[in-house]
Amino acid sequence: MYFNGQKIIPAARTVKQFDEIMNSSFEYVVLLEVHISLLLSLKREAERFGKKLIIHADLIHGLKTDNFAADFLCNDIRPAGIISTRSNVLIKAKSRGIIAIQRVFLIDTIALEKSYTMIETAKPDYIELLPGIIPSMIAEIYERTQTPVITGGLIRSTEHIEQAISAGAIAITTSDKKLWENFKKMS
Repeated sequence: MYFNGQKIIPAARTVKQFDEIMNSSFEYVVLLEVHISLLLSLKREAERFGKKLIIHADLIHGLKTDNFAADFLCNDIRPAGIISTRSNVLIKAKSRGIIAIQRVFLIDTIALEKSYTMIETAKPDYIELLPGIIPSMIAEIYERTQTPVITGGLIRSTEHIEQAISAGAIAITTSDKKLWENFKKMS
């Protein structure tokens, strides 16, 4: 079962949000826009609370998404997972036994075709599709790649979450605390 059946993966944009998630029952947590100097301490804090940390490499302040950054994340931080738009980062994560999540933006057909090429190269464990409010694309992308799809971005209601899951998304990432709580009550 993907993410131990966790349908909502809270995404922390701030250390305050991160701290709030530590006191929740969520097992998997996405870490977004924090400074590189905080990564190791936040990883240790997550472990202390029994959380599995997924780091969005492209959004960490002070971290490039080159091979040195990939080595640093994989060797020194060792999160449960890494999200990136960069194939090199995902290939390195997979080689180190870290969950690799390819972020794909639905901008237009050309961007989507380029994403398919990157997915073929990186062979990520999951695809995170943004924005998450286009349910028809979830099934299409899964059919084409045979890679489980997570979705996020512009999801603003429990109806959006339900539509995405009904369309085949295995989980939703969101930084909206109200959605974490509301959906959890409904499940």
